[in-house]
Amino acid sequence: MPREEVASFSIEKLQVLDEEGELDEELAPDLSEDELLEMYRTMKRSRRLDEKAISLQRRGEIGTYAPAIGQEAAQVGSAYALEQDDWMVPSFREQPAYLTRGVPMHVLIWYAMGMEESGESDDTNMPPSIPVGSQTLHAAGIGWSQEIKGDESASLVYFGDGATSEGDFHEAMNFAGVFDAHTVFICQNNQYAISVPREQQTKAETLAQKAIGQGIDTVQVDGNDIFAVYKATEEALEKARDGDPQMVEAVTYRQSLHTTSDDPKVYRDEEEVEEWKEKDPIDRLEIHLKEEGVLDEEKIDEMEEEIEDEVEEQVEKAREVEDAVDAEDMFEHVYSEMPPYLQEQLEEFREVKG
Repeated sequence: MPREEVASFSIEKLQVLDEEGELDEELAPDLSEDELLEMYRTMKRSRRLDEKAISLQRRGEIGTYAPAIGQEAAQVGSAYALEQDDWMVPSFREQPAYLTRGVPMHVLIWYAMGMEESGESDDTNMPPSIPVGSQTLHAAGIGWSQEIKGDESASLVYFGDGATSEGDFHEAMNFAGVFDAHTVFICQNNQYAISVPREQQTKAETLAQKAIGQGIDTVQVDGNDIFAVYKATEEALEKARDGDPQMVEAVTYRQSLHTTSDDPKVYRDEEEVEEWKEKDPIDRLEIHLKEEGVLDEEKIDEMEEEIEDEVEEQVEKAREVEDAVDAEDMFEHVYSEMPPYLQEQLEEFREVKG
């Protein structure tokens, strides 16, 4: 019996704003000057927050922190496409997305302080998820419930390139495809899963193509191009709201640490980092906005001063409740009945604490 082709696929890549700040007018999304400035400002706010948080961690004021430096466009562009009734399901590096959806900075700092108040679901914003890839299952479940109820809304989930090697990711996509979940899967391919480079994660040419096997449409975008991310996500959300789940692979780069417990100099070349800094998402949008006359140095200086004041004010607000944190809370609510080994740890902790 002769062989016949039963399926074929190709992966499209979208770029609207190139590294030099040149815009493809035909592909550009319809965004006003005010919206562009808001997106730019949110990226700047997120980066300054990350820089401040790293210094706070180094001084022992907060715990482990995962900066999103270099990934601002991938998050702000996608979160900006969400409607108020859409759900956002993050991993542990989504400060830019949270800020886009109006979450105050001090709440994000509380999370790094161990404040349980920061982990409460805020309307349609789920709390951060630390296990790699598990949040994709939550988003598929939310998307399925939206299909069952006939909601005209969607759920968007963030995860990294490392999560695409986890079973949870494939199970979530398979489930979403079978049950017409209103879910958009956003893979932030930042080139490293902690210390493991992209080429050691998979032999697949793209991460986007992993959705094909689950019957889910997919696209790859320049993740440092906020216009491409916004456009691709907006289109994906429109389809997902009709029960057609989608995936977007945003190719970007983690310029900073995986977390404050990490030393990236051990596993990557500084020349590589510098090459990616030339593609910086904030710089790219800034160049474009200057050329369009929307921004100038005076406006940038004024904006940076306002952001600096906001960061300092929000840090102080977070510090005001620091004494309310009881470290013993970490032992509670893990099990319905505390097992002996955990009880021993609690007693040891109390002895050290005095």
